Amino acid sequence: MPRRTPPLLHLALLFALLAGTSAARSDALRADIAGFIGGDSCKTCHATQHAAWKGSHHDLAMQTPAPRTVLGDFDNATFTYNGLTTTFFRRDGQYLVRTDGEDGELTEFPVRYVFGVYPLQQYLLPLSRGRLQALSIAWDSRPAAQGGQRWFHLYPDETIDHRDPLHWTGPYQNWNTRCAECHSTALEKNYRAGERSFDTRYSEINVSCEACHGPGQQHRDLALAGKLGGADNAGFATDLAQRGEWAFPADGAIAQRRQTLDSNTQIDTCGRCHARRGTLGDYHHGHPLTDTHRLSLPQSPQYHHDGQILDEVYVYGSFVQSKMHQAGVVCSNCHEPHSLQLRAEGNGVCAQCHKPEVYDTADHHHHPAGTDGALCANCHMPETTYMVVDPRRDHSMRIPRPDLSVMLDTPNACTTCHTDRNDEWALQSLRDWGVRFSDTGTHPARAFAALANGDQRGYPRLAELAADPSAAPIWRAAAVESLGTAADRRALDTARPLLQSPAPLLRASAVSSLDWLPLPQRYQLLSPLIDDDNTSVRLAVAEALAGVPLDQLPEARAAELVALFHEYQDIAKRHADMPGSQMQLAVFLGNRGDLPGAEAAYREALYLNPQLIPARLNLADLLRAQQREDEARAQLALALETDPGNANALHALGLLETRAGNREKALDYLGRAAAAEEQGVRLRYVYAVALHDLGQPGAAIQQLQSLRREAPQNPDILLALAGYLEEQGDIDGARRQAQALLRLAPDNPAYRQLAQRLRAAGG
Repeated sequence: MPRRTPPLLHLALLFALLAGTSAARSDALRADIAGFIGGDSCKTCHATQHAAWKGSHHDLAMQTPAPRTVLGDFDNATFTYNGLTTTFFRRDGQYLVRTDGEDGELTEFPVRYVFGVYPLQQYLLPLSRGRLQALSIAWDSRPAAQGGQRWFHLYPDETIDHRDPLHWTGPYQNWNTRCAECHSTALEKNYRAGERSFDTRYSEINVSCEACHGPGQQHRDLALAGKLGGADNAGFATDLAQRGEWAFPADGAIAQRRQTLDSNTQIDTCGRCHARRGTLGDYHHGHPLTDTHRLSLPQSPQYHHDGQILDEVYVYGSFVQSKMHQAGVVCSNCHEPHSLQLRAEGNGVCAQCHKPEVYDTADHHHHPAGTDGALCANCHMPETTYMVVDPRRDHSMRIPRPDLSVMLDTPNACTTCHTDRNDEWALQSLRDWGVRFSDTGTHPARAFAALANGDQRGYPRLAELAADPSAAPIWRAAAVESLGTAADRRALDTARPLLQSPAPLLRASAVSSLDWLPLPQRYQLLSPLIDDDNTSVRLAVAEALAGVPLDQLPEARAAELVALFHEYQDIAKRHADMPGSQMQLAVFLGNRGDLPGAEAAYREALYLNPQLIPARLNLADLLRAQQREDEARAQLALALETDPGNANALHALGLLETRAGNREKALDYLGRAAAAEEQGVRLRYVYAVALHDLGQPGAAIQQLQSLRREAPQNPDILLALAGYLEEQGDIDGARRQAQALLRLAPDNPAYRQLAQRLRAAGG
């Protein structure tokens, strides 16, 4: 089975249903941080905003344990999971947990902090080396009538013990790495790689005023001196007031902004935490999100092919896909930014911009008034539940598309609600209402799905999407990166103009899409971006040009690359506590030719997470490239111990045994890998080639014909079929494959030569 993606606990922020005051702010981790003066300094002048924030989920994001902050039952309550009973109790005013520790033995731990409020609350327990860990047994803080007021485990259907990285003592439940940045203000992680220890500090325990607005000292000083002069002289790096003024056109039912929104400052500030992203260096208030974080694009496995949420992605990546975002809507149009509450109840939020006499009617939503089906959000923002009890709405605000569900098995709001019905019923219902979809055959979701199977029919549509200035930049970025797998002129022609795009996200994705180009051509195209003003772009360039031999460049140009490479490694080392960061560093160092450095980074990634199979596979490949086959084989065996059915590990072992001349072992591994392949056709294609090369051409042809039905325009499959059928004397069958190749790429000289030879064969 594939490994689970752990929930990123630092973003379990929902609206607080509990009113109350924050716990005492004095705690062991608080420190004075330059420029930060604390939220209490703001309330004298900003009393209304401070009062709205008080008791909000931001205010209560993290607290010290006390009777008014601890929601869970610590009256000797017990919870049994995986045959082990955890006990929650109090002693001498302390809240304590007796549970399995790093060695699997029952151990007593004090609760250092409470984490979150609703619909669940977690508890941070201390381990050695400055680590705080989020216990995987959480308190369900919903009312009892909704199934709450109980202890529950975040992985109820799995067996998680102390050897698993998802165990509460493991890397994916570590507060310092995974949670702290977004639950506290002005965080300094302070990881010491040599000791694998933390000295984490923050200015305030919770998400206070300066977490969003930035350090307040200059603002306060200007205010005290009477020198404040509006947004341009407020003492802050950025102005978050972007809600704007809206009005309905004379003949329209949808409001429009009076002034065009000229930046994403507000949503990028929210996206710092409410996005699936990786952190790049230090956070700088007011900078674009891509300058401080690397954003996940709407691609598998985080998203469905049509961009709907699949894994936990935290709003931003969904919202920037939406027509609302393109129309200039920002977070504070719907949410009051201090209390975090919606600006109106029910459909009132949508009615701010969508006239209710047009949209809040049965003619539009086709459901009886007052029912769940009449609520805008239930059709356009369906929920997906994470962390067992935590429903999150999809903020792409899309129209339900059962037509895509029928073809691609993507979800739609109709059958998500009507669980006793199927997608065909939902599609027919919409047709009965007069709803027709004109883009069913050309929707980008079909292109992304085709590409996942190696079917090149998706390339033209993705090239069109990537070049479309009216499309959402995040969709264009996903398209151009996906096109990079084509590794041909189409990918280059699409990416080249985007290297000059004003959108950093598009520049970075265009850079990443060109890693297939020969290194000299890649350097020529990308060298102007070495000093790009956006960090994500520069780091993408560093990865793309890591293999450039510096001794073949003029001294000044080499110095530019050296500085960029140093920046890349410096950022990676700041996040040396993260297995994924170590793995990225290892790939970079390997491309630089620093094989010992790459090996050390892979091994550190595996120390942090022994079950990080991609790192183990890469390490095995690195060892094999150095003729250390036995060590490589041992790494692959460890990968299979972790996940016995892992297709990529089986495939790698098959290739290793092929090179070693162990034909029967190789074919067995490759066959098992092919059977385990869950997405795409590459492993099954390689198995077919192995069958042919090891003397089973009939079985190879049968496998390829089956694959062609699944991916009818995959050129590798067509080319292999043509060759194998020709060998077997089936010239007509080979000709059909060659003609399909020519239809796919009529200008390809190799395909033309193949077709000409087959036309001449047999008269």
